[in-house]
Amino acid sequence: MRRAHLTTRRIAFAFAPLIVAGLTLGAAPPPAAPDYSKVEIKTTDLGNKTYMLEGQGGNITVAVGDDGVIMVDTEFAPLHDKIKAAVAKVSPQPIKYIVNTHYHGDHTGGDAPFQKDGAIVVAHTNINKRLAMPMPNALTGVTPPAVSGDALPKQPYTGETTTVMVKGRAAQVMHEPNAHTDGDSAVYFADANVLAAGDIVSIGNRYPNIDIAVGGNIKGIIAAVDNYLKIANDNTKIVPGHGNLMTKADLTAYRTLMVTARDRVAKLISEGKSEDDVVNAKPIQDLEKQAGANEMATTNFVRLIYRSLKA
Repeated sequence: MRRAHLTTRRIAFAFAPLIVAGLTLGAAPPPAAPDYSKVEIKTTDLGNKTYMLEGQGGNITVAVGDDGVIMVDTEFAPLHDKIKAAVAKVSPQPIKYIVNTHYHGDHTGGDAPFQKDGAIVVAHTNINKRLAMPMPNALTGVTPPAVSGDALPKQPYTGETTTVMVKGRAAQVMHEPNAHTDGDSAVYFADANVLAAGDIVSIGNRYPNIDIAVGGNIKGIIAAVDNYLKIANDNTKIVPGHGNLMTKADLTAYRTLMVTARDRVAKLISEGKSEDDVVNAKPIQDLEKQAGANEMATTNFVRLIYRSLKA
């Protein structure tokens, strides 16, 4: 019963970054998880035996090799069987490796059941740290339960890069420090020209969540996007942490939005404005439509930019 209780709490916490747009400081905990029985997994063929899966939570990238599959992120534990079935439709090979782009539960919630199946989760060492010793969300104050055992990545890496390989496929894993979190990884499949960006890039009725409680920073998000743009060309398929498949042109527009927001907030900080002063000045209200966000999301994004620039 305790295991089930912790799973439910972790699923609920995983929605906190997704609903920050509708929460204010000191607001109530996030709502209960959705009915996973109604979730369908959508598969998009990206070419060269590489696929994007969309369900409930962060996007998943799948690369099929000759003797195994590399998968990026796992969404939620209750979707394990549906995700596994979606992968089985494109390959009979086992899922050998999973790469976590960051620690949030809508990307790592399925790690435990997949590792019990025999997969090995690869993640930056800071992900293990955050999962084992979680911090409260900077806006909601909600702290997720710690995890252990199969819910922790079995193959943490340190440094700037690591490579994950199955026969015929290689994933270049790149640590992007202090961006969305302090443990972000991007994953590039060069043979398919597919880049899994994680929540450093999140689009569609949202801004990216800057998880300042664990080292997230708007400056790091922009630096990471700059790195992505150096990798990408006009044919690159970019899988964001949330939202529709992107092109390099889309990513360039996203960078412009991030830089504009940062610069406007930074200008007000340089004028000695307090956090509330900056929020009341509504410095990025005109960007709401481009982001597809609402006023509360914009307010919270401004607060997070302010705090990250003042850190």
